[in-house]
Amino acid sequence: MKRREFLMLAGVARLATAAPRKPNIIVIVADDLGWADLGVQGCKDIPTPHIDSLAKNGARFTNGYVTCPVCSPTRAGLLTGRYQQRFGHEFNPGPAAEASPEFGLPLDQTTLANRLKARGYATGMVGKWHLGYRPEFHPMRRGFDEFFGFLGGAHRYDDAMADQNNPILKGTKQVDEKEYLTDAFAREALAFVDRRKNNAFFLYWTFNAVHAPMFNPEKYSKRFTDSIADPKRRTFAGMLTAMDEAVGRMLTKLREYKLENDTVIVFISDNGGPTGVNTSSNAPLRGAKATVWEGGIRVPYLVQWRGTIKPNTVIDHPVLSLDIVPTVVAAAGGEATGIDGVDLLPLLTAKSKIAPHAMLYWRFGAQKAIRKGSWKLVKTAKENWQLFQLQSDIGEQHNLAGSMTEKREELEADYEAWEKQLQEPRWKPPGAV
Repeated sequence: MKRREFLMLAGVARLATAAPRKPNIIVIVADDLGWADLGVQGCKDIPTPHIDSLAKNGARFTNGYVTCPVCSPTRAGLLTGRYQQRFGHEFNPGPAAEASPEFGLPLDQTTLANRLKARGYATGMVGKWHLGYRPEFHPMRRGFDEFFGFLGGAHRYDDAMADQNNPILKGTKQVDEKEYLTDAFAREALAFVDRRKNNAFFLYWTFNAVHAPMFNPEKYSKRFTDSIADPKRRTFAGMLTAMDEAVGRMLTKLREYKLENDTVIVFISDNGGPTGVNTSSNAPLRGAKATVWEGGIRVPYLVQWRGTIKPNTVIDHPVLSLDIVPTVVAAAGGEATGIDGVDLLPLLTAKSKIAPHAMLYWRFGAQKAIRKGSWKLVKTAKENWQLFQLQSDIGEQHNLAGSMTEKREELEADYEAWEKQLQEPRWKPPGAV
């Protein structure tokens, strides 16, 4: 055999035995997006074709939940795969100038970025952090190679310099961003993919849309001049459209690089919509952001992995934001241990039809809830335990606690057993006593 032929055959053999490429991971988190704010979730007045396509080309969970009805605790749970109350991250901190010195995702908690970086992934974050202001809590100290965004809980969309306690950062350096912030987050996310396209990457892409303060450029809101009369709703529509089109640009970028089948995309909101603030809708659910009624904790939850997840898959089993960590780590060929989340790949690929969780739990100060099957027990700051059958009463209108005492007591006992495992909150919001 000639040397040239031998080298060609050897090269082919190496390619044949090379390990398959690990899938890229993109986790997209919307801010204050309500249960019914996407077309695929029933929204009629604001088209969201690009986000909807994630469900049409993948899976939609109809009972997808976050672990808290406000921003920071949800993100702490999502990135660790653990109920955040286990390590005292129960509340938002308030603005940077008022936040407790204790505020931040505890340093002994392993993040999804840590786990994927250990598996050889390039890791980047674009958007809202809200998991600590001090240097040791910075995203690039928590497993991320790159960061563009802000550390606080909210930011103006049109003025990067408006809050010097919460600046826009590229890495650790402040930048005077001139572009509409949602568009800037799109630009930076696409640039990350451009840089990292040849190797497996993890992008944590966390919009502050559609969180207040309400603002968007006229190029988005003017599309709704004739169809939406309410000015606030029209602004909301423009903000949501900007985010949807950012997602669309990312999908185009992945197609351009032929990475669609090599990329797992998860889309979720961090809590239910605060309807009175931004006109978001949680219908037909009861409640809104900051409550443990369904409208505060049940959110859009979509997963796309083309070629692996069958298009238009709809899954009704209750799932949690905590499940993102073990699911994407499993997709990357690993296993995430020591957490509360469950790998959803068997459900997503139709290899299993078994419910991943026996029970789901919530504690947000005096507000408490547990879901077991289709039963939900809720306790608010002003009212004692109430019991609902969600399968027949999705709007939580018919309290069965008085007539179903055995079931109420069963769920109370289950909740108390879980609560004994939790820590006391490490801080409380400013003004709390």
